[in-house]
This record gives sequence, structure tokens and C-alpha cells, in this order.
Amino acid sequence: MASESVGGAARTRPSTRRKHTEILDAAISIFGTKGYANGTLADIADQVGLTHAGVLHHFGSKQNLLLQTLAYRDETDVKDLVEKHIPDGPELFLHLVRTAFANAHRAGIVQVYTVLSAESVTEDHPARPFFEERYATLRREVSDAFRVLCEQEGVTEPDTIDVASASILAVMDGLQLQWLLHPAKIELAGATEFAIRAIVNAVLSPGPELSSYRSDEARPTGDTDRPRT
Repeated sequence: MASESVGGAARTRPSTRRKHTEILDAAISIFGTKGYANGTLADIADQVGLTHAGVLHHFGSKQNLLLQTLAYRDETDVKDLVEKHIPDGPELFLHLVRTAFANAHRAGIVQVYTVLSAESVTEDHPARPFFEERYATLRREVSDAFRVLCEQEGVTEPDTIDVASASILAVMDGLQLQWLLHPAKIELAGATEFAIRAIVNAVLSPGPELSSYRSDEARPTGDTDRPRT
């Protein structure tokens, strides 16, 4: 990337930074609509008035552009936070809800995340390590937030924290997918807030076990007091 030296320190030119951001925004659009395999550097270059070689000048390779696009997408979630990082403790749950409210107004960001995270499970996908690390980190941070909340509420730490943490992330991603498919029918922010509140409350104050709702296949032999459906 082009840079200039000011006071002995290298600094990226403002024009280069702007073009860099334009390319990332274009990559979000192209990867979000076509996926990584089908979205080409030529497609991205066309959107920003560059050649294929021009995009490579800024990012070096398509894989590097992909990874920087994912990092750029993550930065949008925390750009307004003082520490540029998701909050710790119970405030994290509020941050996740606020993120859902923000996402309801930025379909492109949501789409590229949904498409690339789904693609990343395929063999040798370059984004797989990114998403593996991302989910592991988020599960750990949400679990830590649960532990702090349980301590504050005087609740003995339950053994459901880890599964609850994975469930919150799964619900958020699943609702985003449904919203992208049916934006007029799914209220992304409200549904996300409802789900997170329900999961948090289930950890702090567990309800009755659902064993009575097991499928027929899971019932012990001889359990015939309930009609089959």
C-alpha cells in the first residue's frame, strides 16, 4: 500500500485510505451477493473504478482481501465504543441487542457475514480459521459475561452457561438468515432481544425440564399413556 513519510514515520495517504475503504465496501457487496468463490476481483474492481491489478496493489491477494473484509465488518460493530472492543460482563448482552438493532439498518453487512460464515464450513475455505476463532472467542466472552451476571445476582453458577452462550450466537445468526430471506416478516431487533432475554432468564432462573416433551422414539418402552402424533 502506498504511504508517505511524515516526521520519520510512515503514514498512509488519505486518498489511499479512502480507496482502501471503497474496495472493502465493494468487497462486502460482491462477497455478500455472490459469495467468495463466485465473487471476483474484477467485479470488485469495476465498482471502484480500478483494474484487477489495482485491487491487488492494495491487498496483495483475493484471500487477503477476504480476511480484511471480515475484519472491517467486525470493526463496524465496535467503531462507536470507547475501547473499540465489545464490553465485558452483563453489558455484553445489551451490546448484542444493540448490534441487532444496528444490523436491521445494514443488510449488506449482515449478508456478507451470513454468506461467508456458511461458506466457511466447506473444505479448504480461506475464512474457516477466522470463523473458528471468532466463534470460540465469542462463546468464551459470552460465558464470562454469564458468570459475572450470576455472581451479581447471587445465583450459583449453573452448568448451562456454555450451552446458553452457544445458543445466543446461534439464535442471532439464525434470525439474521431468516430476516435476509423475509425482511418484511421478521423483526430482527425485537426477535433478537426476546431470544437473548429468554436465554439469560433460563440461566438465572431455570424453568421445568422438558423431558415430558420427548419424541416417541426417546420414550422408554411401554410408555403408552400419551397418544402418538
